[in-house]
Amino acid sequence: MIPAAIPSPSQAVWYLGPLPVRAYALAILAGIVVAVVLTQRRWKERGGDPEQVLDIAFWAVPFGIVGGRLYHVISSPDAYFGAGGNPVKALYIWEGGLGIWGAVALGAVGAYIGCRRAGVRFPVFADALAPGLLVAQAIGRLGNWFNQELFGGPTTLPWGLRIDDAHLPAGFEPGTLFHPTFLYELLWNLAGAALLIWLDRRFRLGHGRVFWLYVVVYTTGRLWIELLRIDPAEMIGPFRLNVWTSIIVGLGALVAFIVVGRRHPGRETTPLLSGSAAQDDEVAEHGTAR
Repeated sequence: MIPAAIPSPSQAVWYLGPLPVRAYALAILAGIVVAVVLTQRRWKERGGDPEQVLDIAFWAVPFGIVGGRLYHVISSPDAYFGAGGNPVKALYIWEGGLGIWGAVALGAVGAYIGCRRAGVRFPVFADALAPGLLVAQAIGRLGNWFNQELFGGPTTLPWGLRIDDAHLPAGFEPGTLFHPTFLYELLWNLAGAALLIWLDRRFRLGHGRVFWLYVVVYTTGRLWIELLRIDPAEMIGPFRLNVWTSIIVGLGALVAFIVVGRRHPGRETTPLLSGSAAQDDEVAEHGTAR
């Protein structure tokens, strides 16, 4: 008898005539929309114009998608450049496969460009964005659930994930249940977002410290979740590449959080770049910058 389990969706693609609508893409888009809305609220609380978030997202989102895809292809090259691989499929982003490290790294480059063009301080914007990133990542993980991918090893826990035979890894019997790592990360990210918002309000964090805490929180969860996964991945010694990345990036973020906190305690008085046109207009109108 099969124990209680989480079922996998029977369908991940729907068609509007000849146009495919993929659950993975919908999850990514929904995550982006929620992140933008949440960031707009937090940006306004910090004295910024919510419309600036859209302007910055115009740069950050495309950069993040390209970076996420590049990291995925580099960290999992066999499917594209190994035996039987198809290099052209490296461009098939709609089939899934975005590495968060590349998305955040290159997305930060895009956000920095957008911040400079909008005349706002990048660390302040990063602090406003951080909880929204975690929420977006949580929603995006639903795409992995629909695609029946990136799950963990076998389990007998009542919340084990049921995988269709067509997606069952080699060597496992039909009916085997697996750790729903998509769900673990989803819940971890939502809890992390709530924690960041609370800490930010309680201690009035600034100068990029909320963002560095985001990295610490995410890498801590990703570390133990990554150890559960059984999908093919590049190995360095006994661990997957993403395990090492989580350790190194997480420790680096913790150091950055401490160093920035010692140099710049408290929160910025204005989200605007010194000397920006927006700040000059505000000073002329109110006599001082907020």
